[in-house]
Amino acid sequence: MTTPQSDGGTVEGEPDRGVRDGRGRWIDVAAVLSFVLLAFWVTARFWVNPGDGVRDNRSDQAQFEWMMAHGARVVTDFAYPFVSDKMNVPDGVNLMANTSVLSISLPMAPVTVLFGPRTAFLVFLTAGMIATGVAWYFVLSRVLIGARGPAWLGAGFCAFAPAMVSHANAHPNIVSQFVVPLIVWRTLRLAEPGRWLRNGVLLGLVIVWQAFLNLEILLMTAIGLAVVVGALALGRPELRRAVRPFAAGLGVAAAVAGALLAYPLYVQFFGPGAYQGLSRLIRGYRTDLASFVAWSRESVAGDARGSVWLAKNATEENAFFGWPLVVLVIALVWWLRRNAVVLGLAALGLLFALFSLGREIRFDGRDTGVPGPWALLEDLPILHSVVPTRWSLALTPIVGVLLAFGADQARRLARRHPEARPQIRLVTGTVLAMALLPILPTPLPSVRLDPTPEFVRSGAWRTYVAGGHSVVTLPLPDTTYADPLRWSAETRLEMPLARGYFLAPDTRPGAGRVALFTATPRPTSTFFAVIRDTDAVPPITPQDRVAAVDDLRYWRAGAVLLDPRQKQSGALHRGMTELTGIDPVFTGGVWLWDVRPLVD
Repeated sequence: MTTPQSDGGTVEGEPDRGVRDGRGRWIDVAAVLSFVLLAFWVTARFWVNPGDGVRDNRSDQAQFEWMMAHGARVVTDFAYPFVSDKMNVPDGVNLMANTSVLSISLPMAPVTVLFGPRTAFLVFLTAGMIATGVAWYFVLSRVLIGARGPAWLGAGFCAFAPAMVSHANAHPNIVSQFVVPLIVWRTLRLAEPGRWLRNGVLLGLVIVWQAFLNLEILLMTAIGLAVVVGALALGRPELRRAVRPFAAGLGVAAAVAGALLAYPLYVQFFGPGAYQGLSRLIRGYRTDLASFVAWSRESVAGDARGSVWLAKNATEENAFFGWPLVVLVIALVWWLRRNAVVLGLAALGLLFALFSLGREIRFDGRDTGVPGPWALLEDLPILHSVVPTRWSLALTPIVGVLLAFGADQARRLARRHPEARPQIRLVTGTVLAMALLPILPTPLPSVRLDPTPEFVRSGAWRTYVAGGHSVVTLPLPDTTYADPLRWSAETRLEMPLARGYFLAPDTRPGAGRVALFTATPRPTSTFFAVIRDTDAVPPITPQDRVAAVDDLRYWRAGAVLLDPRQKQSGALHRGMTELTGIDPVFTGGVWLWDVRPLVD
């Protein structure tokens, strides 16, 4: 299929020099190797120090290690993939409504079983960045651009832009965007005459693949492709002749994806643990208008002190492009304005940028009082589950493709004007260096993770979970304390946990079943959360003791564990002992309360 270039040429009409002189294969190898080196550079500290974890997002790392263990359990034990009872006993967790990453955890089951969930997580994170760069490189060089150099530039940005490196802080499902260029490629192939059935089936399958990796990225990709295809139809009237095979193939893709996803999506939206959108607090995560020209903390020119008030946390620096790149992108759009694809991408980027500003525009850390366009959309079905700032994450592939188009146009100019070739190359290299060198990634910061307690590693917990009991940890795991998920993952989820870190509906009266980052609070979980936050034991009433027994019975608790390495371990120890009247024993590196007599 031909694709419009900035000067009206096509991919097939002007292959790059690497193809003509036979050096193309070596250029491909060099491009892939560069992505491998960059990915290992970003994750270097984790590979050099295997005991280290992601400093700025330990909780999400623990959650993904648990998810990798779940995928392995599905393969080895034929466990039900969409809901698990190994966390949040007795209610379980709706994994379709969470980041279960089944399209990765299932094929990576051998890695998880042989080397453990922490290694599987690290392989997922590193290989996801590599695969994203490689996929964009081959789609850009073979389908969209037709030149290897510009394709390498665009693909490198798509995989290692500041937003992607930011999400590499324990969001492997987001940095693994290698399916997105495949969806783009298969969508463009729908226009081929006579192959609507084959192309439709293949598109449907890659859609399903992405659905089990990250639905949020799939939604943004679908919207983006709709805008770009519409721009092509308007800007290139001759392409309208392909509307029949395109529509037929699209129908086949929808049928295939719909058939394969119907039951999983039913579980997600209507199964146990399904929720009705995110809370107003999470939907308030928006992009600061000033962040578009700021430097990310994980880039050469950035630091945490210069950006901390512009993003909610280190993993959500979605729009930190730096002012030179913003100026360059605006200039590229103006220069290539005759290209329908470029105009479509520019319009799409502006739309996503506006969406990312949320319900109220924020500038340089301060609310402006100016409503954003997202205020009209945030309560709609499906959209109420989107974090607004993530819309600016979708700008990364848009900018990457625009950079590739611009570099290819400069290459064509140099070919047409050999007398000015040195000047064109000098200007192009200088402009790209000014825009991109400041945002080159730095290695992610790491932190030494506490080793899993011997009580867990030795399997001593098994006695206490016999007969359907669970393990309760102090404090109970949630978004701020997720280490027990790592412990459970290392047991291949054989050690079931009460509560946990996941998205689940708030079932309190009037809450509207919006998502919480753990189960609905119970008196005892709240009691220990207060101790964790204040490092003090609140007054204990007889009602508190009755509620504690009720909660332990609800959780089917067999043992309560306390890791003494926690800062609040002293207050937590006193609180549990006074609440239950049971004296703990120190064994296997943890304080242990045997609560089976209370529960049984």
